[in-house]
Amino acid sequence: MKPFAIDLFCGAGGMSEGILQAGFHILFSSDINEDVEKTYRNRHDQLGLIQGVNTYFKRADIRELSSHEIIQSIQNLEIFKDRPFPRIDVIFGGPPCQGFSRAGLRKKDDPRNTLFKEYLRIINDLRPNYVVMENVEGFNDTHLDGFIGLTGRKYPDNSLVPFILQNELAEIGYDTLIPQVLDASDFGVPQRRRRVIFIGYLRTVTPPDYPTPITPNEADKITVLDAIGDLIVTKKNSHTLESSSTYQIESRTGRTRTFNGYQVDYDGEIYNHDLARHNSLITERFSLYREGESSAALIRRIKNEGLDLIQYPTLLKQCANKFPNYSVDEIIAIFEAGNINNELLETLLTKKSNRFRLNRYSVAPTMVTLPDDFLSPFEDRIPTVREMARIQSFDDSFIFLGKRTTGGPRRKVEVPQYTQVGNAVPPLLAKAIALEIMKAIQLNHS
Repeated sequence: MKPFAIDLFCGAGGMSEGILQAGFHILFSSDINEDVEKTYRNRHDQLGLIQGVNTYFKRADIRELSSHEIIQSIQNLEIFKDRPFPRIDVIFGGPPCQGFSRAGLRKKDDPRNTLFKEYLRIINDLRPNYVVMENVEGFNDTHLDGFIGLTGRKYPDNSLVPFILQNELAEIGYDTLIPQVLDASDFGVPQRRRRVIFIGYLRTVTPPDYPTPITPNEADKITVLDAIGDLIVTKKNSHTLESSSTYQIESRTGRTRTFNGYQVDYDGEIYNHDLARHNSLITERFSLYREGESSAALIRRIKNEGLDLIQYPTLLKQCANKFPNYSVDEIIAIFEAGNINNELLETLLTKKSNRFRLNRYSVAPTMVTLPDDFLSPFEDRIPTVREMARIQSFDDSFIFLGKRTTGGPRRKVEVPQYTQVGNAVPPLLAKAIALEIMKAIQLNHS
């Protein structure tokens, strides 16, 4: 029988994919959002994990999710009919990271910062043998004021979150490994994505280890070309196989097996590969970027080397319309000389200052939820959802549902496909961690 796992804050299912690839049976999972529920449950249907039969997904705010409800949901599964409640081997979870992120303004009183307390509450009630928590690097240096623990312990103001977490686990009977920052690119993922991993374990079980990198050296790492070279789109919108790397083959054939151990029934269609429709102005703007070049690097290059704006007629027209006091020849001369003021640069590139063109011969930077932060290395466009999913190490058979993207106020409530991908734990990173838990479980039984 497979070891039993629970996945909380599961999102669209990146962590769950790795858990399943490592050989676990996910009995219960939960997330708050309706959009990710559609994607998650559809994937579980593909894998033969059937709601109410051998697994249960609950859409809920964890602050309102009782441990009793989790226990009842598992106990009522058809596979446990007339059987006692099973021992939970491991609970995985990644509390929402925005409150800990270094990318934006962090607040000590951000309510998202204390969601891990709810995670601890469920751990304390269900008493799994092992606990795994994943979060962004900023988790390590976040401080909280006035935090009160599960047993009523009051922590001093400005207490570090890792200190709180380790002490809270200790008070409920769990030892912890020293938290480690793991880089997904060290585990076969074509992306530099660094995440803090916390692992706790009951004092009566075998301590696990952190996984050992399998692609630690630059020469070993999976590149963007390895990941998405077969997804290049021609003018006829056909898929052109530029290369056939092992990574691409594994993505197409699938790394995640069904509940019964079979290959997923997948027709080979490339899902979630719809191209954004860019007008000529945007396409020309994107074409300014060289591979591996950021907006800041592009600006430096233009100022140092100048730019032949004649090659970009739509951008030239845009600048001429925006600055009627300059003649077209004067604008061309200004750009050729590289003596460009901020107003002209903004017209050329817009205010967006963090765009980056992927380099086919390197790993990608951390994939975030905004697709226009990145450009394809092959074509003058943003990546598709499928390309970002490949870079995250999702199988091609994994289908993301809901809107492709969204914007404005809707971003507060909707979780479109791009966001589902960007928020996910890379499945291959999750697999590496889950395999170490599996090894420890097997040692317990040996």
